[in-house]
Amino acid sequence: MNKNIELFGLFFKLGLITFGGGYAMIPQIKESIVEKKGWITEDDMLEMIAIAESTPGPVAINMATYIGYKQNKILGSICATLGVVLPSLIIIYLISLFLEQFMANKYVQYAFIGINAAVAFLIIKAGLNMIKKMPKKVIPIAVCSVVFILVLLFKFMQISFSSIYFIIIGGVLGIILYSVSQAKKMKNKVDDKNDEDNNLGGSDND
Repeated sequence: MNKNIELFGLFFKLGLITFGGGYAMIPQIKESIVEKKGWITEDDMLEMIAIAESTPGPVAINMATYIGYKQNKILGSICATLGVVLPSLIIIYLISLFLEQFMANKYVQYAFIGINAAVAFLIIKAGLNMIKKMPKKVIPIAVCSVVFILVLLFKFMQISFSSIYFIIIGGVLGIILYSVSQAKKMKNKVDDKNDEDNNLGGSDND
């Protein structure tokens, strides 16, 4: 099958059957792209989510564009992006033709209550899976912990704080902690080199 057609068909299906936005789509993308297709690794998936969340636009569209580009460059990214966008566009257009009657239907309202509960579970599951796959190193754990504590703190204190600032905080903390870590490694290498030189100098004197 042509790669572009495959990308379009796969993301069209994901866009058609997934409710709740990009976060709810993450488990479906992981199952289809990582486990079944093997197009990207789980580490790539974590990086892709971070990039998709940090760049402008819906996370699902950004993820589709990223995966499409990795598979078949610009044409692949266009096909994947169109695939994930078209189902929502078609469905929203059809619903808009009779929106008031649609939303007034009690069965539709009941369905949305169930969908909301399912979406919440999918988002929590995606978050837990990301935490499990996160590298168990000091820097990722420290950044995750600090941002998580700040989110809870601001929530309890009812302080309005845009998520973009949490992303910036995470990025700045990552840069600072990584720089400190690299500086320590360089210092240790220099100290080890000096110790070796001193030991060699002592041996020569003997």
